[in-house]
Amino acid sequence: MILNNNGTEDDAADIFQDALLYLYDKAKNGSFTLTCPLEAFLYLICKNRWINELKKRKNAKVTITDTEGYNISEDSFKLAEEYILQQQRKVFLLEKLEELGNACRELLLLSWNEKSMDEVARILNMSYGYARKKKSDCVGKLMVLVKESPEYDFLKW
Repeated sequence: MILNNNGTEDDAADIFQDALLYLYDKAKNGSFTLTCPLEAFLYLICKNRWINELKKRKNAKVTITDTEGYNISEDSFKLAEEYILQQQRKVFLLEKLEELGNACRELLLLSWNEKSMDEVARILNMSYGYARKKKSDCVGKLMVLVKESPEYDFLKW
């Protein structure tokens, strides 16, 4: 794909190596769960990195020819794109969570990490009823922050 789009073998090797390092970093920190075929995901990473590289080089014409010689279906690309969108949503939500106060952030993170509301209330030294009410308020505040953000529409929620 890179060779067919104004690239050299060295460019292809560099992009491929960058993509492998990206995958390694994702897997190393434990936040990576592959939900599509590895080939499609790796191809999509390489394609996006090459397009970014071409933009940096300011090449006027970019013609991406697809996966001749690869056994990658449209479903594979769709799964890879959905995974990337899911990761962008996760980062976005974590950014909005940081905008909440410490009490709300702690309450939501505890309740989202497979702890029962009884456990959350006990950890935070609150009554069960107050913890549920506070969680509801915090989720409401988070939803306002999310929906008011210009990125909300872009991420197709």
